[in-house]
Amino acid sequence: MAATAQLLKPSGEFIAITPRSFCTYLTSVETLKKQYSQERQMSRIPIVIDGEIKTLSPGGQNILIEKIINDFAPRFTPSGKLIYIGDTDEKFAHFDEAALADLGVNIDSHGKMPDVIIHFSTNNWLVLIEAVTSHGPINPKRKKELQVLFKDIQIPLVMITTFLSRKAMMAYLAEIAWETDVWVAEDATHLIHFNGEYLLQAYQTDKKQTF
Repeated sequence: MAATAQLLKPSGEFIAITPRSFCTYLTSVETLKKQYSQERQMSRIPIVIDGEIKTLSPGGQNILIEKIINDFAPRFTPSGKLIYIGDTDEKFAHFDEAALADLGVNIDSHGKMPDVIIHFSTNNWLVLIEAVTSHGPINPKRKKELQVLFKDIQIPLVMITTFLSRKAMMAYLAEIAWETDVWVAEDATHLIHFNGEYLLQAYQTDKKQTF
């Protein structure tokens, strides 16, 4: 019927006799499509940005991105401004181009952006975060790409690769670039520093702790 419709002249019409089961089939397909769409909408991941509720498409790296926003950001970039948040389905869920332009950077959002960008105003750093679930971490190649992408910025860049678990991190451990950080969601209170600023550093321990 679709092919026949393409052959019609303007204002032309045709009559088709189809079995009732065909109409039932079409109705069933449309019902399933509508049901799937409703279920997918209900399972979207809510996030709050500047007091406004937005949603991320369900599954994939967005599960990790939600943890970055709710767990990482308040702890390590308190009062930081969320400038960009990627979304698996929609390319980005949030993009404050004006805020990035104020920092001297104008970027095409269709470029290879990091998954999350935060302006940590307290230290005046631009924090670039990759959420790794299927794609790779900030390795030397990716680090150079980000440096080129943000070459016009006048403030320091901080690059962080994030994982849901230590097990997920282990698969990419050998690739992590030096002078970057790693955050693991299951150990949300700690950062791993891949840098050589200190050769050795002592940490205070709880003297009351027993083994």
